[in-house]
Amino acid sequence: MTEDKIYISYNHIHQLCQEIAPKVLELDIDFIIAIGGGGFIPARILRTFLKKPGESSKRIFAIILSLYEDIATKGDDVEEVGNTGVKRIQWIDYKDCNIDLVGKKVLVIDEVDDSRTTIHYAVNELIKDAISQSPTGELETDFYMFVLHNKLKEKRAALPECIAKEGHYLVARETPDCWIAYPWESDDIIHHQLMAEKQGYDIDIDRSELTK
Repeated sequence: MTEDKIYISYNHIHQLCQEIAPKVLELDIDFIIAIGGGGFIPARILRTFLKKPGESSKRIFAIILSLYEDIATKGDDVEEVGNTGVKRIQWIDYKDCNIDLVGKKVLVIDEVDDSRTTIHYAVNELIKDAISQSPTGELETDFYMFVLHNKLKEKRAALPECIAKEGHYLVARETPDCWIAYPWESDDIIHHQLMAEKQGYDIDIDRSELTK
């Protein structure tokens, strides 16, 4: 069934993070950079599955961007449908956070790859930071990208070359170009949860196992 708007539950997001975790573990990343606000929750959930016995949890750093967007409305709903520019709102203070990108494996996380403008801007800015920190003036940082959903549509920007490499762009689910409603955006989580269950975007389990 094709939906104009799909509702994603917290349960479903948790499962997607658990599902992708083995692939991320193989990468042996050093830390996570979450693009806010949509990347915050999947980043925190994924960190749970990346913790190895005897090791500290992966550090998460947050960046926030503002898009100058065109807006579409459907009844009481609002959707971001385009953008003309990106602006930094919050960025990493490398000195205060005691973080060096050189020689590291870094996982950048966002919730959705829609127009790709945000991902393109964020990763390219991080690449500039990594090069500026490098004593050789070359990129010595291995960047990876994880999104919960990639919309199958024409993109407004390309993946940075380092992310476009095989194994560097991780997607939990491909979706048609439709309206994706995430639970942290909802002002009625009960309705949201019921819609997610109805559409099949809730937890995927054999409930008979719960009674054993």
